[in-house]
Amino acid sequence: MMNPMGFGPGMVGGMGPGFGVGPRGGFGEKVFPVVRLRGLPFNAGEFDILEFFQGLDPVDVLIVRRDGRATGEAYVLFANPMQMDFALQKNRGPMGRRYIEVFRSKKQDYYHAVAHAVNEPTPHGTDFYGGDNGLASGAGHLAHVGGVGVGGPAPPVPHGAPAAVRPPQEHTGVLKMRGLPFSATKDDIITFYDDPALSVTAPLTHDSIHIVTSLDGRPSGMAFVEFASAEDAKAAMSRDRCTMGSRYVELFPSSREEATRAATSGR
Repeated sequence: MMNPMGFGPGMVGGMGPGFGVGPRGGFGEKVFPVVRLRGLPFNAGEFDILEFFQGLDPVDVLIVRRDGRATGEAYVLFANPMQMDFALQKNRGPMGRRYIEVFRSKKQDYYHAVAHAVNEPTPHGTDFYGGDNGLASGAGHLAHVGGVGVGGPAPPVPHGAPAAVRPPQEHTGVLKMRGLPFSATKDDIITFYDDPALSVTAPLTHDSIHIVTSLDGRPSGMAFVEFASAEDAKAAMSRDRCTMGSRYVELFPSSREEATRAATSGR
């Protein structure tokens, strides 16, 4: 059965066998599965881009900023060239009142954008709770490159990539939730983690949860949760792929910076 975007079974999803290998050759310069978007609404966030590519499974979304302000451009990294090809079919597709250009990009351009994002100030200079978080705006993407991104494992960092994109992986205390029922509330999320086996040091509160909505105000199926410590967040990862209602909920290590973007982009 075809999915809503018209892709056949097995054409979409996460990292599959033979990652990055296709009829055009092995994983490398010519088939690095990244696209560039242009013409985005300036208040568009990662979640609006994920919705734009509904039916595909990006592993990283990097919104390009200059002096802390969105430029209307973004890079989206996919698990393999086939997904990138499907993404290119969305060229001139609508997002709100804008028509978005989607075109192929280069590995060097993507990694240059990641390295540049490391030194960009966090938008509005505020964190999830309205204070100064002291994090560079590229911090969340450092965890995506060679680690866990929007939808799972990202491609390996190529030889010669900037040193800034090779940080050690670690939990920050923040988890991203994906696949929530659209009716999910903060109380539902608290209940989801209410498991004595987790041995977390402090219970979650409403203030530590941010449920993300899209540009038109609809639930996105995503949320950010900040735990009392990195150790608590790591323990909570045991709930990955557990159910909430009839949905399997995915969990990903995230950061305050990534939560900040969701909280300060008009949602």
